[in-house]
Amino acid sequence: MYTYSSSGELRQHLEIEAHIGGVNDIAFAYPNKQLCVVTCGDDRLIKVWDAIAGRRQYTFEGHGAPVYSVCPHYKESIQFIFSTAIDGKIKAWLFDCMGSRVDYDAPGLWCTTMVYSADGTRLFSCGTSKEGESYLVEWNESEGTIKRMYTGFKKRSLGVVQFDTTRNRFLAAGDEFQIKFWEMDSINMVAFTDADGGLPASPRLRFNKEGSLLAVTTIDNGIKILANNDGQSVLEMFENRQLEGTRGLSEVANIKAIAPMLERAERIQQSMSIGNPATIESSMLSDAKPRTVDNADKAKSWKFPDITDSSKLKSLKLPDPLTASKVVRLLYTSTGLMLLALCSNGVHKLWRWPQSERNPSGKSSASIVPLLWQPNSGALMSNDLSDVKLVEERASCIALSKNDSYVMSASGGKVSLFNMMSSKVMKTFMPPPPAATYLAFHPQDNNVIAVGMEDSTIHIYNARVDKLNIKLKGHQKRITGLAFSQSLNVLISSGADAQLCIWNMDGWEKKKSRVIQAAPGHPTPPVGETRVQFRNDQSHILVVHESQISIYDTQLESMRSWYPRDSLAASISSATYSCDGTLVLAGFSDGAIGIFDADSLGLRCQIASSAYISTSIGSSGTYPVVIAAHPEDPYQFALGMSDGTVYVIEPSDAEPKWGRSSQDNGSLLSIHSSSALNSQPCETPR
Repeated sequence: MYTYSSSGELRQHLEIEAHIGGVNDIAFAYPNKQLCVVTCGDDRLIKVWDAIAGRRQYTFEGHGAPVYSVCPHYKESIQFIFSTAIDGKIKAWLFDCMGSRVDYDAPGLWCTTMVYSADGTRLFSCGTSKEGESYLVEWNESEGTIKRMYTGFKKRSLGVVQFDTTRNRFLAAGDEFQIKFWEMDSINMVAFTDADGGLPASPRLRFNKEGSLLAVTTIDNGIKILANNDGQSVLEMFENRQLEGTRGLSEVANIKAIAPMLERAERIQQSMSIGNPATIESSMLSDAKPRTVDNADKAKSWKFPDITDSSKLKSLKLPDPLTASKVVRLLYTSTGLMLLALCSNGVHKLWRWPQSERNPSGKSSASIVPLLWQPNSGALMSNDLSDVKLVEERASCIALSKNDSYVMSASGGKVSLFNMMSSKVMKTFMPPPPAATYLAFHPQDNNVIAVGMEDSTIHIYNARVDKLNIKLKGHQKRITGLAFSQSLNVLISSGADAQLCIWNMDGWEKKKSRVIQAAPGHPTPPVGETRVQFRNDQSHILVVHESQISIYDTQLESMRSWYPRDSLAASISSATYSCDGTLVLAGFSDGAIGIFDADSLGLRCQIASSAYISTSIGSSGTYPVVIAAHPEDPYQFALGMSDGTVYVIEPSDAEPKWGRSSQDNGSLLSIHSSSALNSQPCETPR
């Protein structure tokens, strides 16, 4: 929470640990003449907080699913709160501890928000079902029934539709990359606008109190202000005050910061007289022109990324005469001389670059073809699958010792310790169940490993003496990531429960835990694999999930995040820091690669699959399952693909670096398009 002065200065007032999991909605209320804040979250609770001191006043419990929204209101002297949950239940609470007074079902039975008209006499709700059907309705409060249902939504919305009301007369909702308008007493949509383009599929929006300005979110994390005649006068007044210098410096600075966002879109007429809906719709369509931008801000599309053909980079498909099987793990050796892949069939493949006149160091290169190394016996390193059930996705994990001498690996069965040079199995241990899901060598002792398990525990295991030192418990689902920091003396873990935990290596007690933040528009925490990696300077932690790339500090506070733009965008399949920690290299489920600045998560460069995959080999639908960063060259990386192939990628000789950093061009890159890579990083102020 923040306080602000008349000069426009913002100061942090309070920070409240409000809920376990995400805080999904927040609103001010004034019960008993005391200013309060109402919050709701993934823990299925609604809480009321004293806005001045931050003390909790009430906790309302009774929802059977995460609470999505709250709507505080009052009638005469009665104060109450409407709340909605993602199971479609609507409840109402008085400011006491007597439980919910009503229990309605929202249309669509999923994410719904509720808003009163300005005079508090009419109640509306708007939401979307899991199938994408959206509903805007007016309620009969006394009976708990729907009074009218408004028409005009796309049959399948691309996100959860948001709405607002104004002047006791109009409704507005964000749908289909547009803002749609209704008159409260008519179920038919009367007007719509795309605000000159640049809107997300389901933009969020909010009227000011007078109804003269409408704030709308944009796909590049900006805000557009739509204005009617009164609203234009307000904006011009602010601009004139800025020019005349009649305000304090802090307000002038604020106006300068806001000014670029005040793009004049189509006017919502002050009277908004209701004529023939067909005529209004036709006139709006004729004015709704695609957004035009100059070359410096040229709209980019996921289908037309920065690098689309092989002439713009160096790409090498590694030779492989063995049976093709999806690459599930991929590692460079610490020297960068070899590349090791673990395939879904439990087989390991090792490529070694030969020393030659062209490559005297023997380092990996996209210009030199390596050899697929096999021992004289011809026996490949293969994991023991005798105890493994025939499932489509086995839990595969691998780790290299610090000196590259040993490989620890498992593919749903026993953990095997291999001699890297002879490919021989030195020992096997820890037969399932539960199966090992992630492996990490202790930074100070190659004999000690951390083993993440299918049953959510972490085993600290001494392989030399075959002894379990300790079992760590703190996650609710399988472990999907482990990373040691020797300088911080900690182990960080991540799981399919979307939780991060930090463990002190002295005694192995849990220091802290945190559930990762859900992507905007998603009311529940993410599920599925979450990976963690320390930056090379141990100052930050990279957290990777299919829905986001995030940077956390070492106290598990989120610093910034990047999300694919909407649910239709390609998901993140893998991501890693470059060796020097300046880049984040990410692979996507549509085959594309994103190169991000590690400090800002601004996009430096995007690479289409057509730039490194030959279309003649029938690789449609192939994508990088895992991306590995070279240990010494920050611009080289390797891709392990879903069809079993492995590629090494480098920049072209003409452009030896990937893209340009914010330091290179003076500002963060701003990408305006509808692609997965066109989200901007979201910073979390602390």
